[in-house]
Amino acid sequence: MAQPDSKKVFFENLTGAGKAIAVLTSGGDAQGMNAAVRAVVRMGIYVGAKVYFIREGYQGMVDGGEDNIKEATWESVSSMLQVGGTVIGSARCKEFRSHEGRLRAAHHLVEKGITNLCVIGGDGSLTGANLFREEWSGLLAELVEQGLISQDSSQRHSALHIVGMVGSIDNDFCGTDMTIGTDSALHRIIEVVDAIMTTAQSHQRTFVLEVMGRHCGYLALVSALACGADWVLIPEMPPEDGWEDKMCQKLSATRSRGTRLNIIIVAEGAIDRHGKPITSSIVKDLVVKCLGFDTRVTILGHVQRGGTPSAFDRILASRMGVEAVMALLETTANTPACVVSLCGNQSVRLPLMECVQMTQEVQKAMDEKKFEEAVKLRGRSFENNLRTYKLLAHRKPESELPVSNFNVAILNVGAPAAGMNAAVRSAVRVGISEGHKMFAVSDGFEGLYKGQIKEIKWADVGGWTGQGGSLLGTKRTLPAKHVDKIAEQMRLHNINALLVIGGFEAFECLLQLYDARATHEDFCIPMCMLPATISNNVPGTDLSIGADTALNAIVETCDRIKQSASGTKRRVFIIETMGGYCGYLASVGGLAAGADAAYIYEEPFDIRDLQSNVEHLTEKMKTSIQRGLVLRNENSNENYTTDFIYQLYSEEGRGVFDCRKNVLGHMQQGGAPSPFDRNFGTKISAKAMQWITKKLTETFRQGRVFANTEDSCCLLGMRRRNLVFQPVVQLKDDTDFVHRIPKEQWWLKLRPLMKILAKYRTSYDVSDSGQLEHVVRNRPKESDASGAM
Repeated sequence: MAQPDSKKVFFENLTGAGKAIAVLTSGGDAQGMNAAVRAVVRMGIYVGAKVYFIREGYQGMVDGGEDNIKEATWESVSSMLQVGGTVIGSARCKEFRSHEGRLRAAHHLVEKGITNLCVIGGDGSLTGANLFREEWSGLLAELVEQGLISQDSSQRHSALHIVGMVGSIDNDFCGTDMTIGTDSALHRIIEVVDAIMTTAQSHQRTFVLEVMGRHCGYLALVSALACGADWVLIPEMPPEDGWEDKMCQKLSATRSRGTRLNIIIVAEGAIDRHGKPITSSIVKDLVVKCLGFDTRVTILGHVQRGGTPSAFDRILASRMGVEAVMALLETTANTPACVVSLCGNQSVRLPLMECVQMTQEVQKAMDEKKFEEAVKLRGRSFENNLRTYKLLAHRKPESELPVSNFNVAILNVGAPAAGMNAAVRSAVRVGISEGHKMFAVSDGFEGLYKGQIKEIKWADVGGWTGQGGSLLGTKRTLPAKHVDKIAEQMRLHNINALLVIGGFEAFECLLQLYDARATHEDFCIPMCMLPATISNNVPGTDLSIGADTALNAIVETCDRIKQSASGTKRRVFIIETMGGYCGYLASVGGLAAGADAAYIYEEPFDIRDLQSNVEHLTEKMKTSIQRGLVLRNENSNENYTTDFIYQLYSEEGRGVFDCRKNVLGHMQQGGAPSPFDRNFGTKISAKAMQWITKKLTETFRQGRVFANTEDSCCLLGMRRRNLVFQPVVQLKDDTDFVHRIPKEQWWLKLRPLMKILAKYRTSYDVSDSGQLEHVVRNRPKESDASGAM
């Protein structure tokens, strides 16, 4: 790949020459911490700074010595991206809480010339770092007075700069949508739930699962949403008095509808309205006593902290690590300590203590039994998760449902994508709750014109959340050639609104149906599309349902492939990914897997770039690096095929490394959906159905629905920080229809990160980097998209 002049953006404005940065992990470990450490080290070295590891957290800083505060090299963070936990160690340090301990820590930092600290930990670790910063000048004065450092040294190290990254599986820190480690913990929980469901069904059992979350119910809530649990108990929203009877009634009603299992998820910190703990054993005894169901308890414990970090956590940690170094380079003596956060799909910087104070306010509200306030303080994402869970898990009696007399049809279009079924389940249940009659269309628009339409009920979609593929069936057939037959079926079944879930074909379908409104009034109804494709190539959205599952499949395979070369001679793997002409999977997968290069259509390359990459890898292989990884998007170049690149690397690397190739194929499309895709699909589908209800009400006139405006035919997508409904006709100009990709794609800005972390010199656009903002209690729009989650 081309290597532009690195001075173009970076070294004119941001240079770390003469600076020393130290990175430490503190408090409880979390998967993805190693990815953050790796990013800090490599970005720091890239900009010319000295970077140091501080081992065992604050304890290493207090103890000092060459073993505890050690200069890092580029190679010292190789092969750690896929490792869980933290390889530089973490510990809770009582000594650092004392003034004497912080004085010793300051002395050890000054000895190494360190005035820039990157702290990865929870709110306790970050609060300690801020106190250390505030005391810094006083600590240096004491060290001068004691004769441990000179006055000159004190002046040279007069300011301590701190940037924090939140590493916590509980996602209990206000100001960020996701903390490092949360997504991986959800993976562990969902893997266990999916496994338990099969044995529970076999024996008609009820399982009570206890997950971590002493003060925060995020893991319990989101895993309940992701697996369709019957009941969830969290500390922020204790159940109303009499919950025991309500829960047993719910479990009994579920069984009476033919379900063979029940899942109850309990956060370890769950309490009732009076502050009394609700433990998993209490819940089990209650179910056995009241219902006589065969009930088992599974306490997941530290399983949730362990294992390989997910693709999401690797990307999040890598982005945050690079952003943290940039923040340190830009700080002045007056800049407050900041924390690098994720808001929607964007990195932001927030004042550290504002976030800490709001986090503490949550606990205060819970202690004062102001539970509604505690939920609001957790943020819009948490609040929306709770609202969506209640909407989907608890069915209202028929007598309480509104009667709308509207019929809404749902269909899947294009290639299957993991998470489609979760979206369908969500739409069906929200639609029924809104009073609509829901219809399922089999096999996309082909099924629609053939009349494969049937009503779908609440219980019909039970257990769909964790199913991969498309249970409705999906085809790539476009409606343009069959509009007459489709219009006839719409009239026959009196379809008043349409929800289409799919990829680029679904986008084209909605455009064709919009055009068909001119000749067929049957299409003058509200229509909404949800993007669902592993390629993530739909205009109008930064993310699509299914892309995260595919990324995890790519990353897991790359990990295994790289591991297969351990103990062998130097080896480079050439791996082909799917995606059509869209390079999202190759690029973002490359960042998550630690690739050396990723060839994509959007960034043209020639033989000189290929040769340059081979030479770069050859140089790296002569050091301690033993394995290389190169990804290629399937349609990146019609001449430079995977076979060609494999043969070129094999020939040019002869004597230094050998090559292997692997075409991942449809394994990227299969498998159970990731927690991210389950939740993203569930939540945007619920939002889409609420939009459809609103549009149906607005456009119902004189006994019929008539919607022919642009804003009645929309795509619901995630744009930067918000979920946005966009008229499909307004997205035409943003689309390259020949190559089936958007003309502008946000993830292209991540490609320089992959190159920098692979030791390439490249330009890096800092215009989109995080600016220091302030914590806001309620953002004007829902910044919930990060996901899922």
